[in-house]
Amino acid sequence: MKKVIVITLITIAAAAAAAAVSSTRANVDPERGKYLVSVVGCGDCHTPMKLGPNGPEPDMTRFLSGHPEKMGALVAAKPQGPWLWSGAASNTAFAGPWGISYAANLTPDLNTGLGIWTEEMFVKAIRSGRHMGASREILPPMPWPAFRNASDGDLKSIYAYLRTLKPVSNHVPDAQLASEGGAR
Repeated sequence: MKKVIVITLITIAAAAAAAAVSSTRANVDPERGKYLVSVVGCGDCHTPMKLGPNGPEPDMTRFLSGHPEKMGALVAAKPQGPWLWSGAASNTAFAGPWGISYAANLTPDLNTGLGIWTEEMFVKAIRSGRHMGASREILPPMPWPAFRNASDGDLKSIYAYLRTLKPVSNHVPDAQLASEGGAR
């Protein structure tokens, strides 16, 4: 009888552990990540704009590839009147009191995107507001203070979705911090 109880308890514990692992994996859903990327507007800044028949439109051939390498680093626009910050026509570069920031390449390209990032680095970056979760600050207008409130499952789903994208080789310039002469 004791053997039956012990075997039953072991079976229950194993099933509970398997369910917990399965539940954690179920919370990581690339389709949910795709949905979240569209809802929170990642493409609004990380997909360069191009001129279309009706005016500026996202260049979907460069979806989430960040500030166009061909544009390179830019000179900050000077604020005028009530304007404190400005954005480039590509909607991928922004100048303000912090300096000049460029939208990052979110595709899984190994050399220029998130290809070498781990899931842990991605989640830590969003939670801490630090590039790769450990280095320089993530600059405005990236709304990481709001995004850090997402659940672990949602952030991991976003990461999983980003890993499914076609890698786009696109070197984005480093931010130019105001203390380095980036803002004028």
